[in-house]
Amino acid sequence: MRSPWGEDECQQLWDDFLEFAKPGEWGDFDYDKERYFLGSIVTFKNEEGKFEVIDGQQRLTTILLLLRAFHQRYSQSKDERCEEVCRQLNKCLWKVSEEGKPLKGNPKIMSNVVSKEHSGEFEQIITEGEAGEKWESNYAKNYNFFLQKIDRFVGKYLSDNFYLPIRIMNNVTLLLIEADSQLSALRIFSTLNDRGLPLSDADIFKSQFYKFFNEKGRKDEFVERWKQLEERVSEIFASGRGSPMDELFTRYMYFEWARQGIRTNTTKALRDFFSAGNYKLLKDEVTLQNLEKLANFWKQVADQDPEAFSEEVLKRLFVLNYAPNGMWTYICSVYFLTRCDKEGKLNNEEFLAFLRRITALIFSYALTIPGGNALRTPLYPAMNELADEKSKKDVTFENFKFKEKDLRETFKMTKFSNSRAITRTILTWYAFNFQDQKLLELTDNFQLEHIYARNRHKVQPLKKADMLESLGNKSLLERKINISASDYQFEDKRRKYTDEKSGTKIWELREQVASNKDFKYKDIERREMQIVDAFIEFLKQEDLIETA
Repeated sequence: MRSPWGEDECQQLWDDFLEFAKPGEWGDFDYDKERYFLGSIVTFKNEEGKFEVIDGQQRLTTILLLLRAFHQRYSQSKDERCEEVCRQLNKCLWKVSEEGKPLKGNPKIMSNVVSKEHSGEFEQIITEGEAGEKWESNYAKNYNFFLQKIDRFVGKYLSDNFYLPIRIMNNVTLLLIEADSQLSALRIFSTLNDRGLPLSDADIFKSQFYKFFNEKGRKDEFVERWKQLEERVSEIFASGRGSPMDELFTRYMYFEWARQGIRTNTTKALRDFFSAGNYKLLKDEVTLQNLEKLANFWKQVADQDPEAFSEEVLKRLFVLNYAPNGMWTYICSVYFLTRCDKEGKLNNEEFLAFLRRITALIFSYALTIPGGNALRTPLYPAMNELADEKSKKDVTFENFKFKEKDLRETFKMTKFSNSRAITRTILTWYAFNFQDQKLLELTDNFQLEHIYARNRHKVQPLKKADMLESLGNKSLLERKINISASDYQFEDKRRKYTDEKSGTKIWELREQVASNKDFKYKDIERREMQIVDAFIEFLKQEDLIETA
């Protein structure tokens, strides 16, 4: 469950209630017509027969803290009206006995907030009416906030302040929406929620894990492990449409997908996949262990960890980082979880062979059949093969080979503009096709450089204008060098490329300019042919070219 609102929202709620309840004009309130709509509560009944709140958690916990603050203050008064208010508050806060006495050990709602330092604070406040001096959760802050507001309010309206809690209990409306399942409740939530951050898939998965470990009496252990996992994942994955944890679960989903032998090319939505079998996968400790192992693997990749991977493996991973889509991360996740040893380590030679093979296939598809959907056809069966514990087959893609003639024609027909992802993809691969190319850092900022400058073309036009955008005329180049070198003549570019202190780290580009006093049309043609020939040869080495 999410923690309650912050102080700004609590202040707004308090102001709204005061305006609604009309203090100072108590006689003008129409109990039959006046209503304050606080929002909706979306729930479903779980296996234990208890209602779980999917939407409305924050407003529900916050208003319960407000009512508990009223009870704490009014229970200290001997006024009969305040005692009556407390009797009504009892029914809102706790289950009551047949005699109407509150059972303070049984609050109406429980907050399963997954936070080690705040766990249990809500229940303790509701039960005892006090927040610890050193508590820093929003539960404690909000409760103390409302106590202060009520103290001032009671001091201002000495004789009739009891009307406020009565009108909150009787005339503030929460619309209850009861769904028939958690999945339905989540869909309703997605439809209704139009403000604030959406509930991520990982939020739902976290709650399922929490319940599983809580039932085993290992709640604190889980809370600490989850916290560490979130911190690690946030360092690896940039937050886009979903949360970083959603990305981890997505990569893990493909491993489970493959292990189950699913061969359809249509992938389920993340939430639909993990909710199958009443969240069966999230009621297995192995799942959390695998997620932790997978997060560690991708952290090593992001850190370019030389203790985990050889330099050649790190080079291949760098190149794949410039793939036009993220499908490579899914099959790599499957490979890691099916091939790593007990310490979470891979055989570097075997991993290198795998990386070369998937690079050849994925980059060829990016050239010939752009888009991630087409890659499902060869990659999904490969994932199944990896996950087959009996066969332990290597990935070969023997049924997905290319015709050399078609590839050469595709290179000839493709426009390699700087705005197209395939341009950077092929040039990155080509830079690392040379053994002397050193590993580059993933954080380096590379742009695409026109070796024969565009401004030079305006003054000294190439024989064919379209050769300006040819692969033969382009290279990766550090941004800081590209900015200063972009409009210069070749001799000026040459000095900037090869400067001992600030020159480029792209080995092939340095060699290109070192061996040429100028770079003209014939040089672009020659280099373009070298790139195409090298790529075809690479596919031949990986046995992905059809033989006659």
